Amino acid sequence: MKSVHYTDKGKVRQHNEDSVGVFSNKEGDCLAVVADGMGGHRAGDVASSMTINRFEELWKAEGKITTAEQAEKWLQDKIKEINLNVYQHSKSNTDCEGMGTTVVAAICTENFATIVNIGDSRGYIFNESGFSQLTEDHSLVNELVRSGQISKEDAEHHPRKNVLLRALGTEEKVEMDTRTIIFEEEDLILLCSDGLSNKVSEEEMKEILTNSDDLDQAGKQFISLANENGGEDNISLAIVKYTPESRNG
Repeated sequence: MKSVHYTDKGKVRQHNEDSVGVFSNKEGDCLAVVADGMGGHRAGDVASSMTINRFEELWKAEGKITTAEQAEKWLQDKIKEINLNVYQHSKSNTDCEGMGTTVVAAICTENFATIVNIGDSRGYIFNESGFSQLTEDHSLVNELVRSGQISKEDAEHHPRKNVLLRALGTEEKVEMDTRTIIFEEEDLILLCSDGLSNKVSEEEMKEILTNSDDLDQAGKQFISLANENGGEDNISLAIVKYTPESRNG
């Protein structure tokens, strides 16, 4: 697998509360994670960095992931563990009271990719069928769209756009969405925080991925365009591409 990851505090925020990482286990399988510490809460950066760091520890100790069921169970079990860690930390440290984070993570193997998400950080797939979103935002605005109360266009500028219905670490138990897709040569997975998806359209994302010479160039263009379009939030992304040489390690 080839991969890149980037995070940028943007043009407005004083601090970067996002964390991002891409890790390989002992068998060469890949785990990509983006976490967006909850804005407006103290210690959002603590919640997101705790999440990424623990995922890295757990993944590097993991053996071969051979089935989708194994990948889904691994992600679900580890997120429950990490959620409890973050929640307990917030309860025992007054400086961190109320902290939380979104999370979107993808296990990428030679046969499939399994994606889990909580909150409004997103996962996308770019393959021969085109570019499409794999995750559903756990946000008030997305629920209003799904129930037909507002249009997608209304959602873009809704005053409560940033209200999340789920986050990691804010409660003792957490619900998440998990799905598995076929992952083949030249397919590409993009994970990002809302600092990117709010500022760069799906059409622009597809165009950048189509026209970039390499993943580094694409990642830098994403950050640059999100900042050009306002950069009001932290911007984070991870890209994993299944390259032909992946099969040889």
